[in-house]
Parts: sequence; C-alpha cells; structure tokens
Amino acid sequence: MNKNIILNKDTYLYWYKIMQLIRQFELKAEEMYKMAGKIRGFFHAYVGQEAIAAGCMTATAKQDIFLTGYRDHGLALAKGISPNACMAELYGKATGCCKGKGGSMHFFSKEHNYFGGNGIVGSQIGVGAGIAFAEKYKNSKNVVLCFFGDGAARQGILHETFNLAMLWKLPIIYICENNFYAMGTSIERTSNVTDIAKLADGFEMPSESIDGMKVEKIHEGISRAVQRARKGEGPTLIECKTYRYKGHSISDPQKYRQKEEIEKFKNQDPILWTQDTLIEKGFTTQDQIDFINNEISKIVEQAVQFADESPLPNDNELLKDVYADPNYPFII
Repeated sequence: MNKNIILNKDTYLYWYKIMQLIRQFELKAEEMYKMAGKIRGFFHAYVGQEAIAAGCMTATAKQDIFLTGYRDHGLALAKGISPNACMAELYGKATGCCKGKGGSMHFFSKEHNYFGGNGIVGSQIGVGAGIAFAEKYKNSKNVVLCFFGDGAARQGILHETFNLAMLWKLPIIYICENNFYAMGTSIERTSNVTDIAKLADGFEMPSESIDGMKVEKIHEGISRAVQRARKGEGPTLIECKTYRYKGHSISDPQKYRQKEEIEKFKNQDPILWTQDTLIEKGFTTQDQIDFINNEISKIVEQAVQFADESPLPNDNELLKDVYADPNYPFII
C-alpha cells in the first residue's frame, strides 16, 4: 500500500490484521521462550508498538526499504516475512529467514527489502544513510525507513549521520519509536532534550512528533515524509510517542516503572483503538473481529509447529553468508 490509499474499511482491516498478527506472534514467542524453552538468547518484544509498523506499511511501497534495531520481529512481519520463517529464526532453525544464524536480533530479508535487525544500538542509523545514498545514486526513487529507539537517539552516530543526510538530501525517514525508556532508564534521566523531534533542528531537518498509539496518525505523518523524500527534498525525523507493554527484553523485571503507568498506556492500546474504530464506523462486528483473531491464532500456531518440525542448520553452513566471496575464507 502507499500514501494514496483511502482510509476506508479495507484499510482499517489491513491495519488491524497486521497489528493482531504481531501481537499474537510476540506473545506466543514469549511463551515458547519462557515455558517451553524453545527459544534462547536475547528477545525484545514489540508488544504495544504495533501501530507504527502498520501505519508505515500503508504509507510506503513494497520496494521501500525498512531497517531497525534489535526489536525487529514486528516490522519483519509487517514487511511480509512469513510467520513461519520468523518463528523458525527465533528457534535457530535452518528454515528461518536467516537460516537460523541471525536469531531474534538479526532478522533480514533481501526479498522483502528488510535490512535488519541490527544488534548494535544505533548502528542502523548510519547503515540506513548508506542504503539511502545507494538508492539516490541509482535514482530509484525508493525511500528508506530507519527505525530506532529513544536510547539510540543518544548515540553520537545520529548527529554525524543527520548532518550528511541533510547535506546530501538522502531519501530517508528516521523514525524514533520513543517508548520513554532506554532499557530501564527514563528519557528524563538521559537528556535535557526530551522532545526527540527537536534533535533535527540543529541540521535544519524537517521533523514532527506524532501519537505512536494511533495508526492513522502514523500513516499520515509517514506519508508526508515519504512524499518529501520521493521528490528529492531529503530526510525527515519522525518521533512516534509509543509504549512497550513488556520489558526492554524478556529478562527485564521492569522495576523502574509503576504498574499504574503500564495500565494507563494499556487504555491506549493501538489494537483496541483500531478494533473500536472498526465497530463504531460500522465496518465490522465483534463476531467478525473474533473470527479474524481466531484465524490469526491458527497462523501463529502453525508457525510454532513449523519451527518445531524444522531442522537445525548443518555444520557446513557455519562459514557461509559471512563473506561476499563464497570462496573466502578457505574452508578448513
């Protein structure tokens, strides 16, 4: 989908299905991690931030490029990587989107124009500029969407990259998913500037701050930025004020925030907001919503079965996909 869509029944249903798939996938994957022990290593859930992924999809075209940090499952699913391939990757199986070698933090799919999943905090900010430079060089008119959190906004690479992105008018949109906590530290304790959109001011980069819990607002804000980028007018910084309902990672006890705060934001749940909008506008009924939820549940359960039944990678895969030249290094 793209910025020319009409906000009608089909659009709202599209958004709802994406968000519901992400939510159910993440909750099931967390269950497989904690209770079944099928997933190991790091795990960062996207629960609560689903509206950003859904709204960005309708504001962009299939050929546009997404990349993010290590909270990457939700955007991967939105971009079209199958739940089977995503779950298998979490399991470390050969049928995963990175053949089981990337794991939770390193989802990747060239086919879907999804370039990570990057484990180093803020690394995608510079990588995204490099990809955008390549797209501009090729005159492709493709736009790059680079997602990062409020913690990554404090990395020095952001300022260096913003300077060059504006200087070269790169076709990139920087999207800060501001969920108010960098791991366990609130934004107020890390910077005097708590309005992240203002970080663009020093580079005269267009920016805006939008409600990251309302999918319509995401779609509208990203659409404006995409239009600018396609015209060759350069980058935009979008701050999406959102909230994660889970801890920073699966091992986070969340002692740094009050339960009352979490409940407050759960009253702004983007999935429930979209569900209520669908019903209030007469686009669907609760029975139809329940049917959609049940169908998505089947898809997620199938993904778990697929991952369970998939093989582990062979030993001879260890050094593959590491270097561009498959003959280097020498296999020993």
